[in-house]
Amino acid sequence: MEAAPVPDGQHTAVVYGLIGGGRFAEAVSLLNRGLQKSCRSRGCLSLLGYCHYQLQEFAAAAECYEQLVALHPQLLPYRLCYAQALYKAGLFAEALRVVSPLLDVPAFHRRALRLQAAVHYAQGDLPAAQSLVEEELAAAADGGSGAAEDPSERADAEVNLGCLLYRQGRHEEASSKFASAMQVLGYCPELSYNMALCSYAAKQYHAALKYISDIIKHGIHQHPELNVGMTTEGIDVRSVGNTLLLHRTALVEAFNLKAAIEYQLRNVRAAQEALTDMPPRAEEELDPVTLHNQALMNMDSQPTDGFGKLQFLLLQNPYPPETFGNLLLLYCKHQYYDLAADVLAENAHLTYKLLTPYLYNFLDAIITCQTAPEEAFHKLDDSAGTITEQLRKLTKQVQEARQNWDDEALKKAINEYDEALDKYVPVLMAQAKIYWDMKNYTMVEKIFHKSVEFCKEHEVWKLNVAHVLFMQENKYKEAISFYEPIVKKHYSNILDVSAIVLANLCVSYILTSQNEDAEELMRKIEKAEEQLSYDHPDKNTYHLCIVNLVIGTLYCVKGNYDFGISRIIKSLEPYNKKLSTDTWYYAKRCFLSLLENMSKHMIMLRDSVIQECLQFLKQCEQYGRNIPAVIEHPLEESGTHSGKNTVTYEARLLRALMYKISGWAE
Repeated sequence: MEAAPVPDGQHTAVVYGLIGGGRFAEAVSLLNRGLQKSCRSRGCLSLLGYCHYQLQEFAAAAECYEQLVALHPQLLPYRLCYAQALYKAGLFAEALRVVSPLLDVPAFHRRALRLQAAVHYAQGDLPAAQSLVEEELAAAADGGSGAAEDPSERADAEVNLGCLLYRQGRHEEASSKFASAMQVLGYCPELSYNMALCSYAAKQYHAALKYISDIIKHGIHQHPELNVGMTTEGIDVRSVGNTLLLHRTALVEAFNLKAAIEYQLRNVRAAQEALTDMPPRAEEELDPVTLHNQALMNMDSQPTDGFGKLQFLLLQNPYPPETFGNLLLLYCKHQYYDLAADVLAENAHLTYKLLTPYLYNFLDAIITCQTAPEEAFHKLDDSAGTITEQLRKLTKQVQEARQNWDDEALKKAINEYDEALDKYVPVLMAQAKIYWDMKNYTMVEKIFHKSVEFCKEHEVWKLNVAHVLFMQENKYKEAISFYEPIVKKHYSNILDVSAIVLANLCVSYILTSQNEDAEELMRKIEKAEEQLSYDHPDKNTYHLCIVNLVIGTLYCVKGNYDFGISRIIKSLEPYNKKLSTDTWYYAKRCFLSLLENMSKHMIMLRDSVIQECLQFLKQCEQYGRNIPAVIEHPLEESGTHSGKNTVTYEARLLRALMYKISGWAE
């Protein structure tokens, strides 16, 4: 931002006025002009370093303080500021080198110790950090060098100790340290955030959200100029920048943590809103954690953008340690196994630092599965065996704690059991997928049967057992016994259930002659869709459409094309609301099957049915101009012309084939 011209003799007053008003960017512009006239000006360099620090431009601040240390080595506060700016810029080795001479200066001894501890903490060297924090606490207790009787100094040391306890997994003790520090220092958003983080790590989400709510209320009340929530409401507001004021409100951290909690609770919409509620900043101003969370929470709707952000973060320093593991998992989820293997090979030094043995073994097995499925199955089996032993031990601990009426031990054992189960289920599903891809559904059922001891109450397990029973085509009654509880659990909000689950349940009812149950379920879905359409007229729902498409497909598979195709055509009415990439996928498969059988003269259709098909395809041409026929992979270049990847193009092609095969003239 360019500052306005300053009258002669007013330069100092204007600079201090800008700084006092928090207009640091304008002050920087003015001070840079001053430096062009006198590049060794102590006043200009000092204020410029301060402004850059306030704007969180730490590398630029470090350059200013480096010059000041060289010009005025006797002024030790500049050396401390230089070390702090280097630490904030992530230049840890340089920060340690610059601050070490201050350890011998009594007036700076404790601050130098604290900065060294912070650097070692950031580097992950917890023993070194703890040793320095304890040394500082001992100095305060003894009234040693630099230890004035200032309660805030002691409180700062307690905060550092709390951070160490947090990293050691002692969340309750850490939270109590932060609480006691807040009693001395008064309400502090950063400490409230620390306590929220402890509650989050202990999976006490309600308590964490309470702390977060306090931070947000405090931020809105004290700093309305930060425009909290404006972006979510669709109001176009300018960036508030990355100021030290924003950092001290802890609003960015609080909203990121709120997003993480909502994401864990599978409230994806609420998680996305938490990210847009935070004070507005330009994309280039976003911190690494916000960038990471944006990528993760919008991955379903914006995968290309999400991958780009995670790849960018991996090249930055610092970045959230979860970035590496999440990028690898998402590559595997989207079936980019070669990219996952490349990232692992190129970042071998991060493998042991950022991936747990469990996650590394899991990813290694998933990637191996593409070339050697048998070897991958054995790797997964080894992981499953290790976790199974853990689960049995924890089951025993839960039982013992219940017998001894030990609530604390019971709570700890249950949490550990849930964590172990969350690790076991993905391994189990990866094993099952190997045989699912081979269409060996009997083997998949056997794998699930082995895990019934631990997983019988797990939602994901029950859903996949239902799917594998359904796919065997002779166990529809057993499939119903698994699908029904899932549907009944959400019966009052039936549209929360996946459309394919409802469709499979309806098909199972039909194939076991429970037509009344199928019709009742479809009526329930229809009423729910009508209500949703009334409440939200612009929102499209596809549940009933997909149920009818699956039923229509079933009849087509059985050879009853007259009824099956008729059902598919009716399911997509009205076309402006029901025609989509997914629904077109189901419809076109049946039409292709129909055309194949007609071309082989295996079936004959009545003229009225052919006429109905042609009319349907004309309607799809009309309404499918802007609907992609296939969702392209986010990281692959499109090999299809954009005009061909539309429902309109494919519908026209099918109509041409229909004319040709049926012998009708257009």
